[in-house]
Amino acid sequence: MSRENVEIVKRANEFLERRDWQGVADLIDPDAEMHGTVGGIEEGQVRRGLAQITGAFDAEDDEVWDEHRIEPREFIDAGDRVVVLHREYQRGKGGVELVIDTASIVDVREGRIVRMQGYMNPADALEAAGVSGT
Repeated sequence: MSRENVEIVKRANEFLERRDWQGVADLIDPDAEMHGTVGGIEEGQVRRGLAQITGAFDAEDDEVWDEHRIEPREFIDAGDRVVVLHREYQRGKGGVELVIDTASIVDVREGRIVRMQGYMNPADALEAAGVSGT
């Protein structure tokens, strides 16, 4: 089942990148939670449900970034969880560019994503998921 979870998370990432909200809706539980990135400015915030989660992606892009893309580099099977190691490319409205490595832990239950938690430090995500670094 855990390999299937990796495939679900890969597809969800593809849908999010394309802003295909119907595709996302098919993979995310209606009561899913997206927690603010540990070590980030939104740490401690929680968005609940598909509308709040997808709205966060749209609002972030419109208000803060001229460009913001997240490229998954590796998907690590952790049973009911998948750790995704990312490289983020950002260019702010003021022209400042940033490239950083981040990570997220995605919890999957019964074929649907139920929780997402970002991490500014990939090592922290690996530790939280109980897996070794690669």
